[in-house]
Amino acid sequence: MWQAHTIIHNGKAIPFEEARIHPLALGVAFGIAVFEGLRAYRHPSGSFTVFRLDEHLDRLAQGMKVLRLADPPSKDTLRDAVLEVIRLNAPDEDAYLRVQVQIEAMGMMATTGPVGWIAAALPRERSTKFATGLAATVSSWTRLPDNAMPPRIKASANYHASRLATLQAKADGYDSALLLTQRGKVSEAAAACLFLVRDGVLVTPHRGSDILESITRDTVMTLAREHAIPLEEREVDRTELYIADEVFLCGTGQELVAVTSVDRLPVGDGKPGATTRRLQTAYEAVVRGTTDAHSEWRTAV
Repeated sequence: MWQAHTIIHNGKAIPFEEARIHPLALGVAFGIAVFEGLRAYRHPSGSFTVFRLDEHLDRLAQGMKVLRLADPPSKDTLRDAVLEVIRLNAPDEDAYLRVQVQIEAMGMMATTGPVGWIAAALPRERSTKFATGLAATVSSWTRLPDNAMPPRIKASANYHASRLATLQAKADGYDSALLLTQRGKVSEAAAACLFLVRDGVLVTPHRGSDILESITRDTVMTLAREHAIPLEEREVDRTELYIADEVFLCGTGQELVAVTSVDRLPVGDGKPGATTRRLQTAYEAVVRGTTDAHSEWRTAV
């Protein structure tokens, strides 16, 4: 597997191991940072494209606004850096990309700058459970609400809750954790959005369910409509997870992966379902460019 050797920090390409900020910088001390995870996919020709780059950078801009970061980098600056860091690292397989903007100096809780940023390309293998599915559990930790720490943006501090839920799930023998809202409705997984299938209808928790406004979720919904799969966005009850015909998670990191049991109850027949497999195939085609559909989602490197 290829290894990252170069990172772009505040516009300068430096050796990966030399990237540094002070341990008392607010990005570290209080988690005052926002980020995006993206993927660059290697196509059959050997070329690379970044999937939905502009949409990721638009969401990052929303995060910087909500965190009130002073003088943040421009979209064009970050866009150029993402493409350049891929070229500099010259991966020979798919690359996972991270763009992060943080406060890089010490200060008080309400300090808004100075702001720094990085663009990195990293190897990331597909989940070993991609083909067989995940064993998930409904976590005792609840999803953070929008009026506490807005979950619709990718603020680094938001992921402390996901980490706790994941650690608990792993300790209890599961692969993944599913979180409920404070109202007891299904929200999402610890680091991915959630879909289920009931009676032939694809269902996903709506935006009011304290979910990340996921670009992969939007991609799946678009593909479902184009493949004539009935779709609903609504509140989802916990017990629907137990009686669903299929459940799957989606996200840049997870891509699309089936959940084949919840709280040790099998989902459907305990195997990835037909709708999940159909959408996995459609997703794989669109991210790798083996279809002409949605060429606007693929930015050439």
